[in-house]
Amino acid sequence: MGNSSTKLAEKCSLLAKSEVPVVASSFKLVSKNSERIKEDDLMKFWGSQMDPRLAQYITNFLFGPLGSRSPVVEFQRFAELYVYCVRGTIDERINVLLCSLGQQPESESTEIAYPLIKEYVEAVVSSYMRAIRLEGGPQYKSWESRGFRIVKDCIQKLAESLAYDVVQQGTQKVTRADAERWLHKNPTFLKMLEHVFSHLYHYRNVKNASETDGNARKSIIPQEALQSMLPYCEGLQYVPDYPAFTDLSQMLFINSNLPGTQQNKWRFLFSSQIHGESFSTLLGRIMDQGSTVVIVEDANGYIFGGYATESWALSPNYVGNENSFLFTLRPKMRSFPSTGYNDHYQYLNLHQQTMPNGMGMGGQHGYWGMWLDSEYGIGECSESCTTYKGYFQLSATKKFNIRNVEVWGVGDKPVKEDEAEDEKSGARSVLDGNADSKAILKMSGREQYSDGYREEPKD
Repeated sequence: MGNSSTKLAEKCSLLAKSEVPVVASSFKLVSKNSERIKEDDLMKFWGSQMDPRLAQYITNFLFGPLGSRSPVVEFQRFAELYVYCVRGTIDERINVLLCSLGQQPESESTEIAYPLIKEYVEAVVSSYMRAIRLEGGPQYKSWESRGFRIVKDCIQKLAESLAYDVVQQGTQKVTRADAERWLHKNPTFLKMLEHVFSHLYHYRNVKNASETDGNARKSIIPQEALQSMLPYCEGLQYVPDYPAFTDLSQMLFINSNLPGTQQNKWRFLFSSQIHGESFSTLLGRIMDQGSTVVIVEDANGYIFGGYATESWALSPNYVGNENSFLFTLRPKMRSFPSTGYNDHYQYLNLHQQTMPNGMGMGGQHGYWGMWLDSEYGIGECSESCTTYKGYFQLSATKKFNIRNVEVWGVGDKPVKEDEAEDEKSGARSVLDGNADSKAILKMSGREQYSDGYREEPKD
């Protein structure tokens, strides 16, 4: 590390002691060991690591807007960008936003057109997805290696879902007060912003001497400095080419709405493309598995689903709690949290004469937020649902045909007392052996084995 940049960093009161080597090293590399950074040098160094639109916003903040742009930036401003974006106050982050859009941050009466805010958010989201791909962390690799990709259209929908409520209803202008309110309730965007700038300032563009081309370069980014918001994907190691109908932006969107304790890992339980179109098979694989995420694609290409807080079990009663939510991923991304009006969060029943037979979330019998009938292949989403706030019909039509269904366990699978005893004796079972689970397995004509492989049902 050059003495010049280190001394500048140590004199900068903004930086914590642990941040000094990070910012000083980055400044040294970009400035070529001088006391100032040129715009072209910065873009050559960082350009490949982010969305081109974010690059333009960064240059506006560091060098000033077009018409009054400085040819160089000094260390203090370079450090401000890092601190404000990685751990700044709401007010400091809004100042970065306004400067990036060419606005005056000092003015309380500033109004910004909503499309500009939306594009800024999209640039950050796109840069975040690029960053986790370039970093190649274990969470990203666990999905990417199984066929999940990052799709541009889904990035745009994710950005829109984060930005849409920045404006008050009936207006397309964003005030500073609107931006403050929006950022206070948008931790996902703030985490993305933090990750993107941590990525940029930790990025080390180093020549790789092992490459045939002497100019070939690689990035050196310490993984411990950057935490992905993607969960770790578990259970697809025996499925080399998984037929994914969702992309990583959509999985990240769902995961960001889960309780924090369940965001670290998703466990693959069921796919209609892998296990067949059978309601009994679905039940046999998802019961007693703890909290789950159910994802449905209808015949019109709409994708939606729900987060169920409790293990699925046959019962005439509703179960679950207020952490449950429904969501839609296509044609737009939205989540619908509990209203608290009722506790009709999840329902599962089978072979009943007087009760509905199938899987439901939200609403009431005959007016479901999301319903999958026990006669596999048909479902229903009502126009309204009192269980979930802001809900609108999830499927293209009220009654729909199913194209795909997936179910994922989230967090660790709960271990019950009898399972713990079985593990001690070396006889481990995926299901806990209760009456409901045995009934489903018997009904589907299958046996349960410790290695998880099963005979396919004949229904």
